[in-house]
Amino acid sequence: MGKWFPSIYDMAMRPLEKTKFNKIRKTLVNQAIGRVLEIGSGTGMNFPHYKNATQVDAIEPNPLMKERALKRMERSRIPIQTYLVEAEKLPFADNTFDSVVATLVFCTIPEPMKALQEIQRVSKPNAKILLFEHVRVDKALLGKTQDVLTPLWKKACDGCHLNRDTLELIKQSNLSVMEVDSYFNGIFLTIKCLNET
Repeated sequence: MGKWFPSIYDMAMRPLEKTKFNKIRKTLVNQAIGRVLEIGSGTGMNFPHYKNATQVDAIEPNPLMKERALKRMERSRIPIQTYLVEAEKLPFADNTFDSVVATLVFCTIPEPMKALQEIQRVSKPNAKILLFEHVRVDKALLGKTQDVLTPLWKKACDGCHLNRDTLELIKQSNLSVMEVDSYFNGIFLTIKCLNET
């Protein structure tokens, strides 16, 4: 895993964050209540937006990303604990969390179905599962372009799959999809679910 990607991530994302993503994150993350699990917290972009949580447990498998999140973690009004672990192996007991947040992370998880199973396991019944993800677009030319670019993109961008259909994976899990909102011609989605298992 290269050291350069975490060092440029915030700078590369800044134009999108300023124009749209920051507002999307704020709206989504504000809905997280109680004890919150954040999957793939990266450089801590969501940390300033937690207002209704009592505690956040944030997991991140990349030590350089986790290190870059420390300043945002220290400035948060909500207690945040970070863990250097993967989404497929969560170190938490069953029925622990009231809410789960994942933003722009499912594209990089090597075994996304296993991660969804772990999220279900550690979430309380009827916990909110709040996601903001980019997905494969259901338009012939654009979707095919995502397919063609994905092998190179994965190497350059820390394992990111441009063409992953995260919404379909969620529908195959036992999570109940309650609401989906589309941005940028369907490339980005917010997906709100309940853990009804």
